[in-house]
Amino acid sequence: MPTALKSRPAASAGRERQAEVVHEQIVEIVSDSGEGAQRCGQSFGAIAARSGLGIWTVEIIPAEIQPPHRSVAGASGNRVRLASHRVTNGGDEADLVIAFNEQVLLSRLNAGEIRPGGIILLESMWATDRDPAIAAAFARVRNRVRAEGYRLYEVPMEAECLKYVPDPRKGKNMFALGMLCGIYSLDMELARAQVRFVFAKKDQKIIDANLELLDAGRAWADENLDLKFSIPAKRATEPQVVMNGNSALALGVVASGMEVCAMYPITPATSASHYLSTIFEKVGCVVHQAEDEIAACTFAIGASYAGKCALTITSGPGLSLKQEAIGLAAMAEIPLVVVDVQRGGPSTGLPTKVEQGDLMAAIFGNHGDAPKVVMAATSIEDCFHSMITARKIAETFNMVVIVLSDASLATAQQPFPRPVFNESWLAPPIDQSAVPEGARPYDWDERTGIATRFIPGQPGGMHCVTGLAHNRDSHVAYEPEANEEGMRMRSRKLAALQQTLRTPQVFGDEEGELLLIGWGSSKGAIEEAVSRLVGEGRAVSSLHLKFLQPMATGIGAIMKRFRHVMTVENNWSDPPEDPLITPDNRRYSSLATLLRARWLVDVDCWGVARGQPLKPGAIRRAALAMLDHREAMQ
Repeated sequence: MPTALKSRPAASAGRERQAEVVHEQIVEIVSDSGEGAQRCGQSFGAIAARSGLGIWTVEIIPAEIQPPHRSVAGASGNRVRLASHRVTNGGDEADLVIAFNEQVLLSRLNAGEIRPGGIILLESMWATDRDPAIAAAFARVRNRVRAEGYRLYEVPMEAECLKYVPDPRKGKNMFALGMLCGIYSLDMELARAQVRFVFAKKDQKIIDANLELLDAGRAWADENLDLKFSIPAKRATEPQVVMNGNSALALGVVASGMEVCAMYPITPATSASHYLSTIFEKVGCVVHQAEDEIAACTFAIGASYAGKCALTITSGPGLSLKQEAIGLAAMAEIPLVVVDVQRGGPSTGLPTKVEQGDLMAAIFGNHGDAPKVVMAATSIEDCFHSMITARKIAETFNMVVIVLSDASLATAQQPFPRPVFNESWLAPPIDQSAVPEGARPYDWDERTGIATRFIPGQPGGMHCVTGLAHNRDSHVAYEPEANEEGMRMRSRKLAALQQTLRTPQVFGDEEGELLLIGWGSSKGAIEEAVSRLVGEGRAVSSLHLKFLQPMATGIGAIMKRFRHVMTVENNWSDPPEDPLITPDNRRYSSLATLLRARWLVDVDCWGVARGQPLKPGAIRRAALAMLDHREAMQ
C-alpha cells in the first residue's frame, strides 16, 4: 500500500533494520535549479563508486538557464544507476526518487521515468503552504502518486534542515545525500570525505554545517524510514578513476600531446574546455577563448600550421559555423582535431539535451569535396582514448579528424581503470631539419596520398599556403588536371587509413535473426538490450562502429550473415506506420542511410530524438516490434 510517513516517535530510533540485498538500483534526485540536486547526485555516485559499486550517472538539466521555481519544465537533478556489476548506461525507470517539490516530481512522472510501484521521497513542506494554490497543487500530485500505486514517503526536509542552517535551500541536498547513504547502507566515512572534497575551497564553518546535514539525513532515514538496501560491492583489483566524458576528453587531450585548444563557449561542450583550462597551463599548454566559433577554429588551424597539433571543441551550431575553416584545413592539409559534443537540434534546439544528429554534418557538411576522418567515442573511458587516436591520425595523414561525443557522455559519470601513461601516445619532436633539395610542399605519395608536412622555419621549406586549388608546389592552379590530382590525393588518404582499421567485433553470435548496429554513446544500452533478448531466446547480436568515415572493411559481410539488420540511433527517422510515409519517401536515420548506400543491404532503422539517452528497455521493445512486423509480412 502507498505510505505517507511523518517523523516517527523517538521510541523507534536506533532500531537495527535488516537490509534487503539487491544487485541494482536506479536513484533520482530532482529539485529546482540552484537547490543542489545535481551535486547531491554526483556525490552519491562518487561515494558508491568508491565503495566498489558500478555506477552511471545522467544529469537532468532544464532547457532554460533559470527556469521558474516549482515548474514542471524546471526539474534539475541527477540519475544514478548503481549496481554490483559494471554499469554502461543510465538504465530504464528509476526505483527511488527524492523530489524537493511536487512539480519537479510531476515532470518525472509525466516522462514515465519512475517504475510502477517505485519509491518516492517528497518534501512535505508544500502541503501546508500559505498559498492555497500551492497546497492544492501538492495535494493533487500526492493523490495521483497514491492512486497510481507508488510508495510515497513525505519527508520534512525543510524543518529538519532548519535545525542546522538558516537557509535550507542550501542544505537540503546534503540532507538528502545522508538519507541516501542510510537507505543504501553506504560507508559514512566515505560520505564525509566526499563532502569535505566537494566543499574543500569553502570556509570550515560551511564544511562543518554540511557534515552536520549529512549526518542528520542519515539519522533521520534510519529512524523514520522502513527502507534499507544493501548492494554487494566488488572492489576493483586495479586503480580506478571516476569522471564524466567531458573531463575524460580534456585529460585525453593532455595525454595525447596536443598543446593548443581554441574554443568558444557552447553547451554542452563548454565544461570540457573549462576543465582543460584548469590543468593545461600546468603542463605548458594553452587554452584560447576566441571571440566566436570561426575564430576559434582558425586559431587552432594556425597553431597546427606552426607545428603544434591543435584542437577546437564545440557543439552542433558551432560545428556549422566552423565548416568553412574546416574546409581550409582540408584543402591546405593542416592537421586539426575537432571535438563535437552533440546536442539536440536543429537551430538552438535542445541545448542541454542529448541527440546524435550531427553525423551527416560531420561527414558531408563542407562545400565541395573535403575528406575528413569522423570517429565517435563509445564510452566515458573511450572519450579519453579517442583524443589520443585522433591526434595520431591528424598528424599522420595531415587531415581533419572530427570526434563525436554527445551530451549523454559529456555529463555522465562512470568509474574506469586509471590510464597508465604511455610514451607512444605523444607525437615525436617536430622535425626542423632542412628540407631536402627538390622536395615540394605537396609532394603526394602516389599510394597513400600523404605529403611530408613542412613546418614554418624549416630551411628550404618556404612556400605560400592557400585555400585555393593548388598544385604540388602550393601554387594556385585552376587547371583541370591539377584540381583533380589534389582531390584524388586528399581522398586517397582516407583509403590509406581505411586499410589500417580493424573490423569491429560482433557482440553475441556471429550470425542470427537480427543484427543491431549503433555508434557513439548508445553502445552500453544496445548491448544490454541484446543480452536481455538473448536471455529470452532471441537470436540477436549487435555491432558498434567507432569509425564512421571511413568505415572498416568487413561490415558488409557481417550484415549479410543476419536475416535482418536495424540501426539504433538517437537521431530522427520516420516511423513506417506514420501517415503518408511509404518506402519511397521514408527518411532513414543517419547511420542507416550510410550503410544502405555503402553496402546495398536492406538496413531498417529505429531512430528517436526525445532529448534523452537511449534506454535498453526501449531498444529491446523496438527490436521485438521490428521482428514481429517482419514475421507478419512473410
